[in-house]
Amino acid sequence: MLRPRDSGETVAAGIVAGDALHEAGMRWESLMKRKASAVWQGGLQDGKGSISTDSGVLKDTQYSFSTRFENGIGTNPEELIAAAHAGCFSMALSAELGKANIKPERIATTATVTLDKDGGGFAVTASHLDVVVKIPGGDKAAFDKAAADAKAGCPISKVLNATITMDAKLET
Repeated sequence: MLRPRDSGETVAAGIVAGDALHEAGMRWESLMKRKASAVWQGGLQDGKGSISTDSGVLKDTQYSFSTRFENGIGTNPEELIAAAHAGCFSMALSAELGKANIKPERIATTATVTLDKDGGGFAVTASHLDVVVKIPGGDKAAFDKAAADAKAGCPISKVLNATITMDAKLET
């Protein structure tokens, strides 16, 4: 991951954003940490919890058994993973397109995460990315390569021990 540093050379971090940051003249080192916290109270089915992020974007956001396994009001860990994957992929695709000197007008990504039974518990087994990108006069071959590279290089794709599929559509 990446974080700004006070002095020194630009360090490529080996992830998609490294080249884009270097081109922007920014100095970075290969470490970034983000924090979130969760508090759970009670049993699995009758309990409830809250999730917060250090940025404050999520603050005491409710989650529970019903928000995870039914249609209760609130979020759940899998929804947050899907949001992270969609956001990360969109930025990774923008970076990959930038490497080919292509600037997208719009990238819209929806990630659908699958939670399946796994032995005695559950596991995220798949994440499917539906992507629509608007690039006036876009080159389909360059787009397809950038999309495939972004899917493989997105840090959230890398952290998921799951099958990742994608439908990528270019709008010109």
